[in-house]
Amino acid sequence: MIRLLPRSTRWRVALFAALAAALVLGLGSYWFVQALRSGLDSSANQLASEKARAVAGLLDAGVKPVDVAGQLDYSGYWISPDKTESCPDAPRANVGRAVVYGTDCVLSRPFGGENTVVSQSGTLDGKHFVRASVPIDPVGLETVATAERILWGGVPAAALLVGGVAWFAVRRSLRAVGAIRAEVDGVRAGDLGRRVPVPDSGDEITALAVTMNEMLARLDRSVRRQSQFTADASHELRTPLASLRTQLEVQLAHPDRLDWRRSCENAVLDVTRMETLSADLLLLSKLDAGQPAGTKPVAPADLLPAPRDGIEVHIEATPVVRGHAGRLERVLRNLVDNAERHAKSRVTVTLSASDSEAVLTVQDDGPGIPADDRERVFDRFVRLDADRARDDDGGAGLGLAIAAEIARSHGGTLRVADSTSGARLELRLPLA
Repeated sequence: MIRLLPRSTRWRVALFAALAAALVLGLGSYWFVQALRSGLDSSANQLASEKARAVAGLLDAGVKPVDVAGQLDYSGYWISPDKTESCPDAPRANVGRAVVYGTDCVLSRPFGGENTVVSQSGTLDGKHFVRASVPIDPVGLETVATAERILWGGVPAAALLVGGVAWFAVRRSLRAVGAIRAEVDGVRAGDLGRRVPVPDSGDEITALAVTMNEMLARLDRSVRRQSQFTADASHELRTPLASLRTQLEVQLAHPDRLDWRRSCENAVLDVTRMETLSADLLLLSKLDAGQPAGTKPVAPADLLPAPRDGIEVHIEATPVVRGHAGRLERVLRNLVDNAERHAKSRVTVTLSASDSEAVLTVQDDGPGIPADDRERVFDRFVRLDADRARDDDGGAGLGLAIAAEIARSHGGTLRVADSTSGARLELRLPLA
């Protein structure tokens, strides 16, 4: 297929700007010239009408056509008995500037011709018909002709000038785009710390550069987070794998000295730990990818754990939220498990409603969470000090991270609230 428009943005913009300027200036010039010529025609037509009415007025006053020629000392009128513009072929006499063809037909020359305007009027008795011609102002006609010549050359020149200005303006703007493109072209997966130059023009190019830098920053954070996540996951999986391998090697090396049942139980614990960690990692990957989960109205009260030794449950309201029941149950279980792991003797679970949100709080009477760590505690594979570190029954530091991601995917929030003693975690979800 033949390409009619140039590929270059500069040339396309310049072409369209020149064509638009030519169209606008051409139409404006045509209107201007026509307005000038219309003004000249209108002025001449007014003078011709006044002349025709003046001649008709004399005839209405009883002056004969022959005597009108003697009284009027100007040319360009024609008195005839009707509108047929007919008079005798042979003139009878000349009176002043007029030629008398008969008692009812007088013609004052010059009459009509090029660049003249003719007006007509009749007498009150209808016996005579008067035509009058006035030449259009020659100075005005020369002015119109001069304007036409100037505009014929000026409009194309102005259109080319507009196109050239547009070309240079776009070229200057696209320099910044070229610099941005060159910088982005050099960005690689291992070098996401680079940023594109931001021009100081304050226009859309600046906004584009700022947006691209924000995108690169997000990609950089995502890649760093993914890299750290992969390293942490590998480290967490290495421990149970090494333990399992050691047990199997010892069993193979000393089959007669070990308690096979005890060894198998330890191996099952390690496999269970890896299975749990793998499931957590898979869930986090789904949450990171934004994979949708089926949603329906869910009553958080139905997901709360049953009260037992060390766990108190207070239901102050029974709100209904919209979400995935399995994932919301996972949030509650993670929060309660985390609280049980660090509580001294008691965990309190409270469900209430506030404004347009369901509010669930889980509080323990343990050592609490320092204010400086209240945001970091939701990071992945994060364990705080020794009092809240993982023990033999603990997890890999993913419980609160998973809970926070699930809350975020449901349009809610999970945070560490102020508490006089212990840790108080507050989950807020929008009502259905």
